[in-house]
Amino acid sequence: MKKLFTLLLIAITLGSCDTLNQVITNAGTVGVLSNAEAGAGIKEALAQGIAKSVLQLNTTDGFFKDAIYKVLLPPEAIKIENTLRSLGLNSIVDKAILQINRGAEDAVGYAKPIFVDAIKSMTLSDAIGLVKNGDTSATHFFREKTTSKLMAAFTPVIKSSLERVDATKYYGDLVTKYNSLPLVFKKLNPDLTGYVTEKATSALFNLVAKEELNIRNNFAARTSDLLRKVFGGAYK
Repeated sequence: MKKLFTLLLIAITLGSCDTLNQVITNAGTVGVLSNAEAGAGIKEALAQGIAKSVLQLNTTDGFFKDAIYKVLLPPEAIKIENTLRSLGLNSIVDKAILQINRGAEDAVGYAKPIFVDAIKSMTLSDAIGLVKNGDTSATHFFREKTTSKLMAAFTPVIKSSLERVDATKYYGDLVTKYNSLPLVFKKLNPDLTGYVTEKATSALFNLVAKEELNIRNNFAARTSDLLRKVFGGAYK
C-alpha cells in the first residue's frame, strides 16, 4: 500500500493522466484495461456476433422466411419475374427464389471460419480504438477493411451451395424460359453467384452490427469476463 501511495504521489506530481493510468496498471490495481485486453475484447465481440449470425441464418428458412434477409431475384431479373408471372408461370419463379434462399442458408454455414480469420487479422492498434467509438464502429471497420477479401473467399462457397441445392438449375430454367419467349430480344443472364454472395455477406454484417450494439448496451449480452470488462467502462 505504501508503495502504491508513493507511485500515485509521483504520478500526481507529474500531472499526467496517462502517467497515472500507467502507474496504476504497473501497480497491479484491478479495473484498468490494457490495450491487449481491449483489442481482444473487440475481436471477441465480433466473433460472438458472427457466431450468432451464422446460427440464425444457417438453418432452413433462415433467409427464406425472414422479411429482412430473404433473397429475392436480382434487380435485373425482375423483368423476367414479372413476365413469367403474367403468363401464369408462378411456380417456376417461386421455385427459383426458394432454392436461391436455400443456397444462401447452406453457404453461411461455411462462412464462420472465413470471417473469424478476418477478425484475427485485425491489428491491435485497429482494435483498441474501436472500443471507445461506440455504436457499430467495430462492424463498420470490419466491413470496410475485409469485405472484398471475404467476398472473394465466400464466392466459391456460395457457388457450390447454389449448385448443391439446384438453385443454379432452377434459376437457369427461369432465365432459359424467359429468353425463349418470342418477343424477348434482349437475353438476360445475371450473375447469380455474385448477387447471392453480396446479399449473404450483407446479411451477416447486418446481424453482427446488431449484436455489437447489443453487447455495448446490454450487460446480459456480455457473455465472458473479458466482454464485461471491456464494455463495462473500464477502458476510458
